Order: sequence, then C-alpha cells, then structure tokens
Amino acid sequence: MRSRRKETENLVKKKIRAIQYGVGPIGASIARLMHEKQAIEIISAIDTDPAKVARDLGEVVGAQDAPWGVKISGDAKEVLEQAADVVIHSTSSSLPKVMDQLLMCLEAESCIVSTCEELSYPYRTYPELAAKLDAAAKDWGVALVGTGVNPGFVMDKLIVTLAAVSQRIEHAKALRIVDASKRRLPLQKKIGAGMTVDEFRAQVKAGVIKHVGLPESVAMVADSLNLPVEQITETIEPKIATERVQTEYLTVEPGQAAGVHQIARGASNDGKELVYLELQMYVGAKDPADTISLTGHPNISLTIPGGSHGDIATAAVVVNSIPVILNVAAGLRTSRDLPIGFFSPTAKP
Repeated sequence: MRSRRKETENLVKKKIRAIQYGVGPIGASIARLMHEKQAIEIISAIDTDPAKVARDLGEVVGAQDAPWGVKISGDAKEVLEQAADVVIHSTSSSLPKVMDQLLMCLEAESCIVSTCEELSYPYRTYPELAAKLDAAAKDWGVALVGTGVNPGFVMDKLIVTLAAVSQRIEHAKALRIVDASKRRLPLQKKIGAGMTVDEFRAQVKAGVIKHVGLPESVAMVADSLNLPVEQITETIEPKIATERVQTEYLTVEPGQAAGVHQIARGASNDGKELVYLELQMYVGAKDPADTISLTGHPNISLTIPGGSHGDIATAAVVVNSIPVILNVAAGLRTSRDLPIGFFSPTAKP
C-alpha cells in the first residue's frame, strides 16, 4: 500500500507544455535546462535562421541526448496554434522590436517568460507599450514577465529582497564586475572587446554597444523602495585594457577596449542621488563579484564572490520562473512580483 502510494505521488499528472521562441545562445541554454525538468515538455521551437529551421532542437542546442524529436520551425503563427502553457521568448533586447511577437503569443493564450531586457520594467521607458501588453494579457487570461539575471535579479530583485530586513532605505547601490573572458562570442562583441577607443565610442553612439536594462533596474528599485526618483541617467565608457588578454575568440591589446563600464543613476528632482548601479563587464576583469549596498536603518551589504554567472544564471532565472508565471494573476508582471524559487528537475507541475 505504501509503495503504491509513493509510486502514484511520483507520477506527473500534466506536464507543462512549453515552446522555445528564439534559439540563439541564450535560448539554447534555456532549452537545455528545460529539457532536464521532468515537469516540462518542450513541444516545439521557433527560429527564423534558415540554418536552424527544420532541424531537431536537441541537435541545434548541442544536447548530448539529441535528437529530442522536436523540430524548429520558422512559422511562429503555426507553432503557437499548438496551445502551449508557456512560451519562453528569447529574440531581442528591444521591446518595440518584439511587440508583435509577444502579442501573438498572448493571443495564443500562452503565458510568456521573456529575456527581453526592456520588458523587465517598461513602465517608465515604454508606458504605452506596457499598458498595451498588460491589457492584452488580461484579455486573454495569461501573464507575461521579462526577466533574467540582469535585469531580473542581481541589480533589482536582489536589492529589493535585501531591503526586507531594513526599516528605512535612503540609498541603494549595486556594483557588478563581470569577467567576459569565458563568455560567448556574441557577448564579447556586444561589449566592444578588441575595438579601438574611437571605434568603441562610435558604436556606442550608434547604439550597438550597450548592456541593456540598467535604467529599467533603476526604475524597479526606486518604485519598489518608494524612493522619489524622477531623473534616470546612464553613461557608457570603454574599460581600457592595461595588458594583453587572449580569449577563445579574440585578442585585446593594451590600450584597446576590453569591455564596457556603464553607470545608471536615479536622482530626485533636486539632484540627490538615490539609486546607483554600476556595471563593469570586460575581458580580463580582476576579482569579479556582485555587491549590493543599502544605506538606511540599518546599513546592509552583500557580496557574491565571483558574481552570478550570466549565461547560467539567466537560464536558471527564466526556467525557475515558469511554474510561477503559470499561477499569477493575468497581466504584465515583473520579477519583483514573482516569488521565484528553485524549480527542481524532479518537481511535479
């Protein structure tokens, strides 16, 4: 009798039906992690890259147990007709560029967990788009969230969480130092590693080089902690290499840009700084770490030596958000709204 009860408890009554939308490096990492979860069934995948269309998802993402029997399709509308519980969306950092994709997923009555950085907290940057998504999600009875490690955790949700043990917050600060030497090639290129300083500044001006999401994190922190931030500013400078750095993909010589040094500030109308977020992401970074400092009563500080690994942590936050997004009220949500925990590989749906 006891053995039979245990066997029944381990059965998965209904797997979570998931679609992977976008199979770039991050989408591939997410798909591999989802595949490890007994409670998730990946029913299809979407990507417009001709080199990936019609191929097996497991083979494209480099899974050791490929093939998975899941084909990648370039026809998003057709795939979304399969009635997925959730769509994992990983196509772009720009909210305006992905609006049609998101609205199509909502119309298919699927919840969405997206890595679009500008979706993480769009209420100040894109208030009209945020309202449109919220209304559409409520109309179709589903929820969506933009999340990841940053934005989505280290420089916003983690700050807000730490504030739970404080009685008063006057200033919030986060410093994230990331060694990009071991990260994927697209990221090393995105931060301008190996460029001359002039090339770097030109690409910043063109909007090519930038870590997206710091202003969104400032806004989330300010609103969550009730700090009267009215002005949000951001600066982007090159982190100059002082010695030669060789990665698997490229070489950075002394005097060249090794990566980005971004600072976002939130200030009151009278110019008082209330939120300070600093990101140093470059190849060869010394002593990488994530550090949070809260000034108030009492002062609080937290350091994660080595920092949160960007690619690993992003996939983890996204997949760990899946069971949560399926159980919240319909509408546009943010990472601060979700009680995200660890989604065990053997967990039931």
